[in-house]
Order: sequence, then C-alpha cells, then structure tokens
Amino acid sequence: MRTLIVALIFSIHGIYSQNTGAINGTISSKGQPVAFANIYLKGTSKGAVSDENGYFQLSNINYDNYTLVVSYTGFTTKQKHITLKKKNLSINFELDENETLDEIVISGTLKPISRKESPVPVEVYSTSFLKKNPTPNIFESMQNINGVRPQLNCNVCNTGDIHINGLEGPYTLVLIDGMPIVSGLSTVYGLSGIPNSLIEQIEIIKGPASSLYGSEAVGGLINVITKLPENTSKFTADSYLTSFDELNLDLSYKAQIGKNTTVLTGANYYNYSNPADLNHDNFTDVTLQDRISVFQSWNFKRPNNKAFTVAGRFFYEDRWGGEIQWNKSYRGGNTIYGESIYTTRYELFGKYELPTTEKIVIQYSFTDHDQNSVYGDVPYLAQQRIGFTQLTWHKTHNSHDILLGTAVRYNFYNDNTPATVIADEVIIPSVFLQDQISFSEKHNVLLGARYDYDSRHGSIFTPRIAYRYKSNNESILRLNAGTGFRAVNLFTEEHAALTGSRDVIITEALKPERSYNINLNYLKTFYTKNHNIITLDASAWYTYFTNAIIPDYDTNPNQIIYDNLNGHAVTTGISANADITFTNSLKILLGATYQDVSQTENHITTEQILTENFSGTWAVSYNFYKPNITLDYTGNLYGPMRLPLLGDLDPRAEYSPVWSIQNIQATYKTHNFEIYGGIKNILDWTPNRGNPFIIARAEDPFDKQVTFDSNGNAVATADNPYALTFDPSYVYAPNQGRRLFLGLRYHFN
Repeated sequence: MRTLIVALIFSIHGIYSQNTGAINGTISSKGQPVAFANIYLKGTSKGAVSDENGYFQLSNINYDNYTLVVSYTGFTTKQKHITLKKKNLSINFELDENETLDEIVISGTLKPISRKESPVPVEVYSTSFLKKNPTPNIFESMQNINGVRPQLNCNVCNTGDIHINGLEGPYTLVLIDGMPIVSGLSTVYGLSGIPNSLIEQIEIIKGPASSLYGSEAVGGLINVITKLPENTSKFTADSYLTSFDELNLDLSYKAQIGKNTTVLTGANYYNYSNPADLNHDNFTDVTLQDRISVFQSWNFKRPNNKAFTVAGRFFYEDRWGGEIQWNKSYRGGNTIYGESIYTTRYELFGKYELPTTEKIVIQYSFTDHDQNSVYGDVPYLAQQRIGFTQLTWHKTHNSHDILLGTAVRYNFYNDNTPATVIADEVIIPSVFLQDQISFSEKHNVLLGARYDYDSRHGSIFTPRIAYRYKSNNESILRLNAGTGFRAVNLFTEEHAALTGSRDVIITEALKPERSYNINLNYLKTFYTKNHNIITLDASAWYTYFTNAIIPDYDTNPNQIIYDNLNGHAVTTGISANADITFTNSLKILLGATYQDVSQTENHITTEQILTENFSGTWAVSYNFYKPNITLDYTGNLYGPMRLPLLGDLDPRAEYSPVWSIQNIQATYKTHNFEIYGGIKNILDWTPNRGNPFIIARAEDPFDKQVTFDSNGNAVATADNPYALTFDPSYVYAPNQGRRLFLGLRYHFN
C-alpha cells in the first residue's frame, strides 16, 4: 500500500511538472547589472529579487499568459506581456533611470512645473513618506520634516501650530489644493482634520511667498495636494489602534456617475477617550478628542481636458483637557479646571477652467468656522468666515512664461473678547503678475509682484525675484529674494492669551509686520557606479522683520505684553537634506538645520522664546522581499530652546534639554492588504523629565490660594514658595510617552 501511495505521488508530480516551467533573465541599466530589483508576475504571488549580477529566476510557473513586472527605486518600472509554454523562458530587462527631480510641483509658481525646472525651491513629500510613521493628522505628520516643527502651545488642550525655519505658526500659510483654507482660527484648531488617505503629496516652500499668496505666506507655506480620482483606488481603508486606546480610521470611496463625473469621498474618525496622568499632576497628559472629518470631491470630464472640480469638507471636533476628575458638568465653572473646545467647520472650494483657447482658470473657496470653548471659567466664543476667489491667466510667448492674476479675499472675524469690540470685516482685492524668463537651458529668472489693498492698512506691495542656474552636470542653484507683509489677528494666533492666569496687555494699536528675505538653495543628484542614488538639497536663508509682534513673557510674569518691536527681528540659518537610495533596498533620509532667531530692541539682542538652534530628522527604510516586509525607523532631534518662566523663583529649567522622539515600524504587504505595527516614542521621552513640574500651580488652577501684592504680582508664601500662578504654557514637546500601535490598510481597485 505504501509503495502504491509513493508511486501515485511521483506520478502526480510528474504530470504537474510537465505543465510548469521557469522564467529567468538579467536586469541591467546602461550596461551595468541592477542588483536587488523586484520582479513579480502581476496578479500572482510569484516573485523574486535579482542577485548581485542582476540575474533572477522564477520557478514552478504554470503554463499561461502573464505580465512580468520589474521595479526598483530610482528606475522607471517596466512590464512585459509573456506566454510561458515551454520549460524555460529567458527575458532581459534594461531599466531607465528615473530622476526624482522630475516630480511635478505647483506651489512655487501657481502652475504645474517640473521640480528641477522651478526657480523656487519646493520640497515634496508623498504619501509613502507619511506612512513611515502613521499619524492621525497633518499636524503630527510634520514632525519628521527637516526645518518644520509642530509646536504645542498648551499643556492642557494640546493645540498647536507649525513652525518653519524658527518662525511662529502664524507666519506659515497652509493651503489645500492651492486654496487658503487653513488660516486664522483654524491655524490653531483646524490642522488636525485633513484625512491623510486623500493626500497625494505635500509641498513645502521655506521662505516668503507673499507675491503669489498674500500676506500670510511670510515664513513659508504648506500646500496639501489631494488625490485626483484617476490616481485612487475604488475603495481604501486604513485604521490603527495604539496602546493608549487611540483609534484612527481613514476611509475613501470612488464612484463613477455617468461617463463624465467621478466622485471621491473620504472620511476620517479619531477618538481618544482615556484620561491618563502618568506624571501625577492631576491633569490629563494628553487632550481627549472625538473628531470626524468628511471630504468629497467632484471631478467633471470636459472637452480638451479643461478642469472642473468642486470639493467640500465638514469637520467637527470635541476636545478637552484638564483635571482628571473634570466632566462636562463642570464646563465653564471655577470648581474643577478644564479646557473644552467644540469646533465646527464647513469648507467649499473648487476650480473651473474657462472654455477658451487661452488658459484662464477660476478658483474659489469659502470656509465657515465656529468655535465654542471655555478655558477654566473664561469663555471664548469665536466665528470666522473666509471667502476667496482668484482668476489666473497663463500665457507663454517666446522665452516668457507669464502668469497674470487677480483675487478677492473676504475676512469676517468676531469673538467675545475685549479685544474685539465690533466684528472685524474686510474685503481685500489683489492683483499679481509673474514672468518666468528662460534665457537659455541653464539660466532662467522669475519676476513677480503683488498689490493688495487692505482698508485697515492701505496699499501693500510685495515684489520678489528668483533666479535658477542649471550646470552641465545637472547641479541646480537657486537664489530667491522677496518681501512679506502680515496683519495680526491676535486672539486667533496666540493661544497663550486665552489659557492660564496671565493678563493680556496690548500697549498700542498694532501695526502690520514687514519682512525682507533672501534664500540660496543648492540641489544635486548623484548616481554612483553601483546605481546608488544620492540627492543633496541645501539652503541658507536670512529674514529681517520690522514692526515684529512678539509676545513678551519676560517683563512681567503675570502678563503677556503685545506691542510692535521697537527695533528688528532676524532669523537666519542653514539646512541640508540628503536622500540616499541603495541598491540593496536600503533608503535613508537625513536632515539637519541650524538657525539663529533673535530680536533686537534698544540695542539689546535676545533669543526668541520656544525656538531651537539646531534640529535633525531621519527616516531609514529597508525592504525584505522574502517575506515582503518593510522596516521604517524615523526620528527627530531638537536642541535647547528658551522657555517661558514665571519669575526668578520659578524652579523649572530656563532651557529645554536636547530631546528626541524616535519611532520604529514594520509593514507586511500582501495583495491588497498591508499590516503594520510598531512603537512610537521608543525612548519614552516626555518634557517633565528633569523638572519638578510642568504645569505651574496645577493644584490651584484658579489661583484661589495665591497671595498678590498691590501691583498684582504673586507673593511667595509657605504654600506658594516660588510665587507662581497657574500657567500651562511651559510646553515644548508632546507629553505622551512610549506606546505600541497596530494597523491595517486595504485597497480595492
């Protein structure tokens, strides 16, 4: 019987072997073998990796028709249709280098252009970069981008803004598809509501872009580009859970309505409802949040591929932080301290290209933001509406690439604070002109100017100039210079003015800030003999401010004083990024920034508060093809920054230490699924390390036990030896320690 079974097995194997074969070959580029390239049969689980000599082999392949795909980072993916009907089939591939500088960017010139041809340096970050350290929102995803730092502004409600090159968040303009959706109130409260599943790429400009985008783009801009329907799967889902009981869910669905209309719908839900007090100060370490955001985009196909899109987003968030025993019955009272913020936002934006032979495009957006919040027993009720429309005409003539545009912006803002006696309502018309002149393949110059009229401040003129030089060896040198102008809406920008017990003092009618900037950028891609790819991107900048409005925490520990600086402020520095791709599936991204941000008044120069002198970021990835697992190790490093103290007796450190947040993730990919998991904040770093406390007077948040002198200053007593008042603004890093996360992604085409 045993002999019969063995004979049967060998007979079946012989029959099966007669219908299977092998596929082999070599992969090369410019006559050199390409090692560790990925080869697979489309629609099957059969795959292999080329060896050091570029050789590959796939065995036990059933006779049939297939599509053979070869891919490798830095090279154009190639595929061939094959028919396997004999024992061995040999196929060779010649790959073409795919220079990463050929990315298409929009932000620098308001029109699509190759990144290497743009005279304005633009950094591009794709969804693959965001997936290296999954986060529930855009705000947190910025933490591993060199020169960009998400800054928390409050230990209690954890709101924040994004710093670029050491400049405070209000100097950064955040766009969605080129529209100024995120500004004013949403600069502080709305960055956390953009679904990551719908992001195509993020473009960042460091330095002023006011001549194209207006007064808010003084320090730089972040443009979030959403996906086009043709670039998305029919259905995607991405969800993860952390050991802190944080739940994040991203969903998107694409539907075809008729022949010419495609609808893309996305939703994000985030929930964290687990009060934690690991530093034992009786305050929540992390703000509790319940948030939903729904996005929908309609794309209409028109003759001659003329653009026509309409999109909208709804956002609602309920967040609170405070004493652990707080609940909504204490909202607005003075018994148990809590900061509770209800945010509701509606957004509408779109684009329409006129049916003319000339390229004329209308873009528009409207946002309605309502905020109902309390900070202890202080209510802050605010409404903001922003309407924006822009008409651009793009024309090429000989060596000139001309962009002419006009825009109108409507701002409405009102709140219940003493600073807003009547609602602030203004209409700002603008006109701008840009001409990119190509003198030769090596030299081009961009000249731009913008004129705005603000009834509060009169005429505003912001010119800029950009020069690009491209050498014979593909090195690119860019020189940019320009001016900026910024009108301040104080309470939408300075969260510290609302929380804690400091009084807000405005000593004068605040004049608009002006800035003057120059930026030098060098970009070069190197290809080694072993087909490794190294891209170096380095910049140096200098920005000079007049009429700067910088909150003064130092003069009086019980006040935040706002006035125009009687002098000047300067930010200067250098930064460099290195993107290294090895042929063995190792990819390294490194970034480093050194900066000096200071203010000079009455011939005395001081370092700006909450600004680090140096920082670094990294992302290291390695892909194992068998099994198909990718490891990502990401992190950042920040130098000391000066922190806001409450007087000479305050025992907390005047400067933060050098600190770092590091993460590791493993991702397993199979067919339409990705399973990922890892550890966030491996070092378990939190800002309370080395400090006696973080929140001053956490035990007495309403200052009921504080003794004040006749000038309103806190007096040292036996119960208050450091003469402190309640203050949660001593914050520079996330107060959330080590945690595990596990997630699943799915897509269906």
